Amino acid sequence: MSKYAEDKMQEIHKEIILRASEGDMEAFKDIYDRASGYVYTIAYRVLGAREEAQEVTQDVFLSVYKNLKKFRFKSTFKTWIYRITTNYAINAYRKKAKDRARNVAFDEKFDPGHHGDTGNEKFEKDHNEAVVRSMLEELPADQKICLILKEIEGMKYDEIARTLNIKLNTVRTRIKRAREKLISRYREGSDKNEVRKDKAIIAD
Repeated sequence: MSKYAEDKMQEIHKEIILRASEGDMEAFKDIYDRASGYVYTIAYRVLGAREEAQEVTQDVFLSVYKNLKKFRFKSTFKTWIYRITTNYAINAYRKKAKDRARNVAFDEKFDPGHHGDTGNEKFEKDHNEAVVRSMLEELPADQKICLILKEIEGMKYDEIARTLNIKLNTVRTRIKRAREKLISRYREGSDKNEVRKDKAIIAD
């Protein structure tokens, strides 16, 4: 999905969280150092762009700083910060979707013909990752984040429901629809590739 290494969130002790909630900046810096890579990774997976993921990461920790006193340890800190991150990332994704033009065809954006036949395994891997990212980009934000949490984060349906604070059936429906759209889009892309191959044969 991404070229960047998976950045697992380190354990944060309750004492550090309590100190940070009381205004201890060293404790808050400790939280940032332990959790910022995790937040960035999630944001990047949703947005697919470094700068946007960095902006979301900054927004998330500003929100954490303002709302840390409200954290009551009813869930894990990881779940709490995950929920904040996904909310900010989804909002940023929606804004991104509104701002960009939607009329560029899938096969024009990632057509292997533009690069030539390199026979390079790295190119094939990068191209496949680009195709997956492009397909995910076309999903509605709500479906995309549910699919990411399930397929990439390995979370169970009930864990996703708790993280996003939505109903279990809603999670199942969003993932089902996301998969159906990806399969449909993949088939469309495959059909277009077959058409291009047929034209090339005719031209020869």
